[in-house]
Amino acid sequence: MLTIFISLMHPVLGSGVFLAADDAGINLFDIFNGAEIFGKVIVLLLMFFSLLAWTVMIGKYLELSNWRQSNLDFYRELREKEALMSQTVTPKLRQSAPYARMFHDALEAGRQHRSDREPSVRMGLISNALQRRVADECVQYERKMVLLGSLVSGAPFMGLLGTVVGVMVAFKGMQNGVSLQTIGPGVASALLATVCGLLVAIPSVFGYNFLLAQTKIMITELENYASWLADRFELEMEAQQIGPYPTMPTTQPAIQAPVAHVAPAAPAHSYYAPAAQPASKPAAPPPASAPERYLKLDVSEEE
Repeated sequence: MLTIFISLMHPVLGSGVFLAADDAGINLFDIFNGAEIFGKVIVLLLMFFSLLAWTVMIGKYLELSNWRQSNLDFYRELREKEALMSQTVTPKLRQSAPYARMFHDALEAGRQHRSDREPSVRMGLISNALQRRVADECVQYERKMVLLGSLVSGAPFMGLLGTVVGVMVAFKGMQNGVSLQTIGPGVASALLATVCGLLVAIPSVFGYNFLLAQTKIMITELENYASWLADRFELEMEAQQIGPYPTMPTTQPAIQAPVAHVAPAAPAHSYYAPAAQPASKPAAPPPASAPERYLKLDVSEEE
């Protein structure tokens, strides 16, 4: 690995004038061999970090790609099903597709609480199961991203540390006189550490940003799928009115109240008919005069 890494860097630094100490020149092998022990440790660590960063980036990209394809295949197949409550998910499919794991958890939440007769109660349990699975899948999506971000941030500082140590060695060599032979190895070791740090950080930062964007997109798709799944479950339970699993049928009342007869409404043209004239009342007979009757009684008594 060291030979491959230095061979790749040889066209960059191998022909530099600051590395030429004689007619034959100084290659990167000589620079690495001539560096002090601390500089060698820094370069070896950076080489290991470079290999680790590339392994994480390639592995994470393949992992996200496989999950996305599995999710799309499962979603297309599930979208064609009419009754989701009666479906099952195989263990092999749960291992390959996060969407399948979410669907399985939602079904298990409904089966564990099939004694609840209220559809709203069962829907709440299914929603909680989906939320927990979304949180777990987000952790899986973001796995190893922290390691890659640490490599992006730490590699330049490690290269800077090797640079500073190399410059210190170069200044220490100046005690015996200022010449290319005395300060050349220290300066070359410092620049080698700087280049190694940049070779680790530059590809890692591009890969980290790309993978982070893909992770955010897949998390959004996961949340949208959970919302769609909850809507499908709720629509099915509303259609059944008794939940997704068999429950006791609802009883009808034995006696129903009679339906009151409603008079038919008047035709529309009746509202525009002229009002009927009130009928004339018969004239009441005039009341008898009380004083006149008493007068007649008085006259009869005198007779």
